[in-house]
Amino acid sequence: MYRGSLNLRVSHHGKTVTGSTPRKSTITRNPLKKIETICGIYLQASELAECGTQVYSTDEMTGIQALERKYPDKPVRPGSPALHEFEYIRHGTISLITFLRVADGRIQSPYLNSTRNEEDFCNAVGQLIAEDADKSYIIICDGLNTHKSEGLVKLVAQKCSITVDLGIKGKKGILESMKSRETFLMDESHRIRFVYTPKHSSWVNQIENWFGIINRKLLKKGSYKSVGEMAQSILNFIKQYNLTAKAFNWKYAG
Repeated sequence: MYRGSLNLRVSHHGKTVTGSTPRKSTITRNPLKKIETICGIYLQASELAECGTQVYSTDEMTGIQALERKYPDKPVRPGSPALHEFEYIRHGTISLITFLRVADGRIQSPYLNSTRNEEDFCNAVGQLIAEDADKSYIIICDGLNTHKSEGLVKLVAQKCSITVDLGIKGKKGILESMKSRETFLMDESHRIRFVYTPKHSSWVNQIENWFGIINRKLLKKGSYKSVGEMAQSILNFIKQYNLTAKAFNWKYAG
């Protein structure tokens, strides 16, 4: 397991944070080093927030089914737990893109839609950034193609006032390939940058833990007569969750 020490210096509003994550000139393809980098960012999230840089973990929760239980659940009785009806009526699906703020565990900028594509992810990121346009952002996500898209590159370039020629997708420049777009989106000199988890490493993405929470506490128990009813239930859950949210006690350092 890689245990080397790499230094990060993040400057914002005259303050500097030093910690364990890659230098600006280093974009590693080594999965163990990627995990170490992400863990280092998690462990510095509170300090980074004090300096004006917010760390977020994001992903999509897709195909959430609005299921209406065909018959009422049976309540708890002496010697018997509550019983959930197994027959249900389908009322459609929805996808959720949202952002977990690592420093305090709050869920920010939930984006609900029937689709989950490049435009949806760009809209969700744009909505997040619009909430506090003066902050810097480190956004941790997986390497899905929609997380390295042409639209996302253009959004970051616009929000960071980057005026260089971005090129043409599939032909030249920053937009040429997924690899060139990834390199641009990971650039530590940008006010908004992305850090990607390695393949088969969803466990290192903190938002996945929260998806487990909402699935256990809300979605598996719910009964909804429409997608709209379920969507409102999700938003209500997030609002209530944020009242007592706490940062995950992340101890793994890579």
